[in-house]
Amino acid sequence: MTTYDVVIIGSGPGGYVAAIRCAQLGLQTAIIEKYNTLGGTCLNVGCIPSKALLDSSEHFYNAAHSFKEHGIEIEAPKVNLAQMIKRKADVVQQTSGGIRFLMKKNKVAEYNGIGSFVDKNTVRITKVDGTTEDIGAKNVIIATGSKPTVLPFIPVDKTRVITSTEALELKEVPKHLIVIGGGVIGVELGSVYARLGAKVSFVEFAGSLIPTMDGTMGKELLKVMKKLNTEFYFKHKVTKVENLGDTVQVTADDENGKPVTLSGDYCLVSIGRSPYTKGLALENAGVEMEERGRIKVNGHLQTNVPHIYAIGDVVRGAMLAHKAEEEGVLVAETIAGQKPHINYNLIPGVVYTWPEVASVGATEEALKAEGRAYKTGSFPFKALGRARASMDLDGLVKVLADKNTDEILGVHIIGPRAADMIAEAVVAMEFRASAEDVSRMSHAHPTFTEALKEACLAATDNRALHV
Repeated sequence: MTTYDVVIIGSGPGGYVAAIRCAQLGLQTAIIEKYNTLGGTCLNVGCIPSKALLDSSEHFYNAAHSFKEHGIEIEAPKVNLAQMIKRKADVVQQTSGGIRFLMKKNKVAEYNGIGSFVDKNTVRITKVDGTTEDIGAKNVIIATGSKPTVLPFIPVDKTRVITSTEALELKEVPKHLIVIGGGVIGVELGSVYARLGAKVSFVEFAGSLIPTMDGTMGKELLKVMKKLNTEFYFKHKVTKVENLGDTVQVTADDENGKPVTLSGDYCLVSIGRSPYTKGLALENAGVEMEERGRIKVNGHLQTNVPHIYAIGDVVRGAMLAHKAEEEGVLVAETIAGQKPHINYNLIPGVVYTWPEVASVGATEEALKAEGRAYKTGSFPFKALGRARASMDLDGLVKVLADKNTDEILGVHIIGPRAADMIAEAVVAMEFRASAEDVSRMSHAHPTFTEALKEACLAATDNRALHV
């Protein structure tokens, strides 16, 4: 039986990054993946394919609605969904192939099959043909990710009642797509099909879109989404979903208990994701669990069995690919005897609608609940020359800073390239910059990032220059 310094179960962003870092540190490393392709949910049925479809739908929407104003005359564009799906698949294949190349480059042993514990130092790989192979592990990293959450009374049949996985493979643009859930995944995929011509109805239990983010972001995103063929049912609790053949019927009660019934041709269930630990046989290794199906870990991401670690979606914290990557590096370096650190408060969150939404640090609601004395500054993109040039006028940058020290506590952006812009805020906050620090840094003109500087000026004695 071959024994490795580190065995990693799962090849998503957390797993494959951990494997690379372990190999860089001189650790003999193996990675186990049950599917034929590497990259996990993110690369195969999550982040990467959804962004490919988001970009395609944005191009189509712009061609249909704004090209003429730019002086570009074309015939009315048509949606070729099959080609969009094919391009998405090509992007996935290229990206997953890149991960396989990185495994070979770093001499990481790759095993295909379901990984499970025989005991705390032995991992069994059950292959597709039913055969098994055992390998030894001085250390194990569990990185098996998550699956879409479903409710027992919602019959997800993967044809009419679907999850995000099936939403990436539709054969037609829905006439009426009903989305249960107004969180990140729901609004992203809902916006794809709304841009392609579908009517989209959102049913959300909370009182706003993207309810876990700063309230201003949800309000601004709602304004943008209403420009598409969308409707919203906030504070509604879904009680029944029925597949009637060619249609789906969704019943939900409003906050007063009054039922509302919606009829569409597809229903996307997007109410979050749940840790995936099925088949790991954690009990054989004596690994303890905690609430909501998560694996219990300490601050070093160690389980109660010291040489077994868990990272990413199977442990507490935001279910984000880049959070899993940082945890993969942390564990690899911990095993190698280093002293790494993650500031979980400064892991950004992004919604890849257009305009994008990005956030890092504290929300205004959290600061109010904490009783923290703060000040706020905001700046609209419509006041930027760069935004006017590209016709990206929706959205704003919002900066929250400590009222006494001026330290930046949170940055929230809805606007063009917000996903890229948020990195500047993360860097500033990692170095505990004040709003005035950022406001005194030269930003190239004309750029979208000038909005961040202006919002910091607004937070510093309300002295934004261009409003």
